[in-house]
Amino acid sequence: MPTTLRLSRAAEHFLAENHLCTFTTIRPNGTPHVAPVRFTWDPVTRTARVMTVEDRRKARNVIAGGPSAPVSVCQLAGPRWITLEGTAEVHTDPARVLEGMRRYADRYGALPPRVPRMAVIEIAVTKAMGLY
Repeated sequence: MPTTLRLSRAAEHFLAENHLCTFTTIRPNGTPHVAPVRFTWDPVTRTARVMTVEDRRKARNVIAGGPSAPVSVCQLAGPRWITLEGTAEVHTDPARVLEGMRRYADRYGALPPRVPRMAVIEIAVTKAMGLY
């Protein structure tokens, strides 16, 4: 989904740093689920990616929410923070999972743990807010 979202250089720089992150999804009963994650940011496509396993709560919440499942991912470091909001989809296609793993390794210097049923949650980011 194309977006006109534009981030400042400071925001892009902050998103390249390695800090604590959280990922928020909505459970089928309407309550929020917040999980600690690592994520990657693609400034060209405005896509954030979270590696997971397809039967984890965060993935199940996204799947239950359908192709327009609202989510947010937040990165924070002391008083600095940024929240990216958008819609998400879970993908298990091996090519997409490998791309997510490659981006994860580029950002964090190591591959994510290899476990059965790996999946990548792709977030089409439409809104950003923060103090960075």
